[in-house]
Parts: sequence; structure tokens; C-alpha cells
Amino acid sequence: MNFADFLLLLVAVFWGVTFKLVQNAIQDIPVFTFLFLRFFLAFLLMFIIFYKHIDFNKNAIKAAAILGILNFLVFSFQTFGLLYSPSSIVAFITGLYVILTPLLAFIFFKKNVSYYALIGVILSFLGIYLLTGANISGFGKGEIFTLIAAFFVALHINFTDIYSKKYNIYTLVTFQFLTVALLSLIFIPFEKGEINFTKDVLIALFITVVFATVFAYFIQTYAQKFTTPTKTAIIFTMEPVSAAIFGYFYGETLNTKQILGALLILIAMLVTETGEEITKLTKKIFKS
Repeated sequence: MNFADFLLLLVAVFWGVTFKLVQNAIQDIPVFTFLFLRFFLAFLLMFIIFYKHIDFNKNAIKAAAILGILNFLVFSFQTFGLLYSPSSIVAFITGLYVILTPLLAFIFFKKNVSYYALIGVILSFLGIYLLTGANISGFGKGEIFTLIAAFFVALHINFTDIYSKKYNIYTLVTFQFLTVALLSLIFIPFEKGEINFTKDVLIALFITVVFATVFAYFIQTYAQKFTTPTKTAIIFTMEPVSAAIFGYFYGETLNTKQILGALLILIAMLVTETGEEITKLTKKIFKS
């Protein structure tokens, strides 16, 4: 595993750890209000710390806006999915981005996918299924909304791959945050429920702003300059693994199927990362 892949693994772990924190927080604060605060505070933090590195190139800002729109659509459709379907189903269908990412990369961006990456995609898909315990008996509103969210996750990974190689990453990340914040702000007047800045909300805001947003998206944008969209998608399947492990310390149990699912995801990463090297080494051994 190279350094860029290791950084992406850290991102997946941070996102997984914050899943439970956000789930607790949105019991006390409406979703779009939380998203606005999370991404606007992240925008301010990025701007304050890195303003000397940010340029105002129009094309870079447009690219950042596209990434922000895609990210906002992911959060929105996933949230609507949760209104109609159990979280396990939502987690499973969202995880379909591991299949959609290489598919979209091939169809729209003419990028080939290696044999070992395809094996990793299949193993990751099976791992997510076992880990989430999904049991889809019907395909209704929630499933449709979540499938759309998975499509936008795959698009976001592919566009990040393209833009990270062309534009200033500080600009991409900073204005991506601002775009998500502004779009969330538009929907706040339509939300129901009270805003309570409880301990859970404050903790979730701090952790998500600093680690799951500023750190995670900056690292993702930087690391994707050095790896492929398919490999990124496979590495990101560690998010539900870390979420399950973190949930275990909150009193949630892991059954045999879930443990097997987590192991399959780890094997998928190993196959994707080391498959070519192992094949080359095996050929050398047999030749000698």
C-alpha cells in the first residue's frame, strides 16, 4: 500500500467513526441545519488556515462547485433514503458505489479497470452485503433514493480524480465546502424540528468539521492525484467496517456474518493492492 492509499484509508476510518456521532446528533438538530453548520465551519477553517494557498481561478472554483453539488446530492438522497428504509439497507445500497465507480470510469471517462481491481470490487460488494445484514424484500422509495446517492458518490470519486490532477486542491476543497453549505442553507426553512445544541451535537460538529470534513476531504482530493478511482472506491469500503467496529464500543454487537463481511473487505483491499506484485513474484519463482 502506497502513502496515498494509506491516507485514503484514514479518511474511510474517520468517516466510519463519525457515523454513530452524526446519527446521535441529528436527533437534536435537523439534518440540513447540521450540514450547513458542518460545511460552513469547515469552509471558514480551511479559508483561515490556508488562505495563502487558495487561488481564485474561475475554472478551479467551477470544478469545486461541481464537487460540492455532487456531495450535497449524496447527503440529501441518502437522508431521504433513511426516511423510508432501515439504515442497514441504506448502508448496503450506498455501498454499491464500489461497483458504480469503475463502471462510470469506463463508460464516461474511458478508463480501464485491472483484473485484480474487478476481483476487489466483487469481494467488497459481498463484504458490504454481509456487514450491513441487508435483506431487500422490495424496492421502494427509500431504495431508489439511496441508489441515486450511490450514483453520485461514484461520480464524486471520478470527478475528484480528474479535478485533483488539474486544479489547486486548496481551492477545490475550500469552495466545495462553501457550495455544500449554501445548498444546505436553502433547504433549512423547509425543515421541521427544533435546534438543540446538546453535547452530542457539539461533539459531532467538532469531530466532523475538523476530522471528517477538513482533514478527510483535503486528504481525499490530495491522495486521488496518485491513485485510481476504482482503488479509491474499494478503500472507502473500510468506512462501514470502521463504523461497525466503533459501534461495537457503543454496545452494538457484531455477528459472524458481519465479521466475515469485514474480512472480505480487507481481503478485497489486499487483492487490489498486491495482486499484480504477487503474480509477478510467482512468475519469477516459477521461471527460476
